[in-house]
Amino acid sequence: MRLPGQRNPPGAKRAPVASHRRSGRLPVYVAGVFFLASVFLMFRDEILSLTTTARSSPPTAGSSAGDGLPRREELSVKPVLRHSGKPERHHRVTERHRKASAKRPRKKATKAAAAKKTSKVAARPGPGVVDVPETCDLSKGDWVFDNASYPLYREEACEFLTAQVTCMRNGRRDDGYQKWRWQPRDCDLPAAFDAKHFMERLRGKRLMFVGDSLNRNQWESMVCLVQPALSPGKKYVTWWEGNRVIFHAVEYNATVEFYWAPFLVESNSDDPKIHSIQDRVIKPDAIAAHAGNWRGVDYLVFNTYIWWMNTLNMKVMRPTGKTWEEHDEVVRIEAYRRVLDTWATWVNHNVDPARTSVFFMSVSPLHISPEAWGNPGGVRCAKEEAPVRKWRGPLWVGTDWDLHRAAANASRAVTRVPVTFVDVTAMSERRKDAHTSVHTIRQGRALTPEQQADPATYADCIHWCLPGVPDVWNLMLYARIMSRPSPPSGRRV
Repeated sequence: MRLPGQRNPPGAKRAPVASHRRSGRLPVYVAGVFFLASVFLMFRDEILSLTTTARSSPPTAGSSAGDGLPRREELSVKPVLRHSGKPERHHRVTERHRKASAKRPRKKATKAAAAKKTSKVAARPGPGVVDVPETCDLSKGDWVFDNASYPLYREEACEFLTAQVTCMRNGRRDDGYQKWRWQPRDCDLPAAFDAKHFMERLRGKRLMFVGDSLNRNQWESMVCLVQPALSPGKKYVTWWEGNRVIFHAVEYNATVEFYWAPFLVESNSDDPKIHSIQDRVIKPDAIAAHAGNWRGVDYLVFNTYIWWMNTLNMKVMRPTGKTWEEHDEVVRIEAYRRVLDTWATWVNHNVDPARTSVFFMSVSPLHISPEAWGNPGGVRCAKEEAPVRKWRGPLWVGTDWDLHRAAANASRAVTRVPVTFVDVTAMSERRKDAHTSVHTIRQGRALTPEQQADPATYADCIHWCLPGVPDVWNLMLYARIMSRPSPPSGRRV
């Protein structure tokens, strides 16, 4: 009971107010909780999905635990905990749901990753596997000095090299010409020539070089490249069975052959032992006498060039002619095109593309004009010890580019059988240092000291020392052959 004049006890009037405030504040709290709960229920899947993804995803490249930025799982979990009425219970539910939902995707991801890893291992090239894209132009690039990987073999280790190409044995003192590697601009050549795997590709097959002495130069190089895979006493050469020289790889029942046909078609120069013919005459439409020896060969490598370069006009036997004296003179490029048309027609009608691979080697250049590479005091190719480097534009060393284009066009004109044109011309033009020069033979004999002292007369700037440039040509050939599926086995030889 309140006495007159007595104030209300502390809190007497505030109690209804406090009660009113509590009763007024409660609906607000309840409404807020229900609102947040409804928001959570509405976006529950998205929140859990974001949380799960954030916890199961690996960090992105460049991020780290100490970069000062919150992780994705922190951004997705904290707002939920802040607004939840039961944060601990909700966190447990979220964590349990995350683990359960992440369990199956993680297994799938593991299986997919394992499958991907397995496929990568299966696709990884093994020993001897070569993968040089057909679209890569091997002719464009640079010569790189490489005395670690080159030469690909040693002159003294190749017992089948002839005296014409053994420059060191014939007195050459510098051997730098052996140590240049060709680096294509847009891809890589194989680092080495794998003789064993190449011979496995040749097992039961025949590889034949057909053409002039530059193709014989390349044949000698190929023999030196493959022989390390062969056992002593299981390899030998038979010289000049008709127009053929044959290297026999007994263990693989395979042969690497050279066939002498300097013009591809019949000519008065078809005797492989007689090379001193001044008036060279051809039958541009007659190829059967030679081509009968090319049938059934698994890899055919053609060339023809250097024997065309003696004169600007070519002597062509008349269709009704009975002897070589009955001939007409035709402009060189016209006669060359006629011969290549004859060759292309024969390939188109007589080669089985499922079995035989055909290649055409481009022009092999000569170096007789040192002023062309900036050495006006030089004498032909004598005493040149390094390639032409950092040169801009063509060299103009005397290459007949009309013949080069004709050969490339003829290779493309063979429609039924794919012909690979192996373009070695521009890259070889830079190798003024690698010819046999005066370190060779003439008419079967090594040059005398007096002849070696007269390079203007005796330097051979056509053929190449071995080891040397033809090894790189063969590495290009090797890359093309080994990058393709193996055709069916040919006739046993």
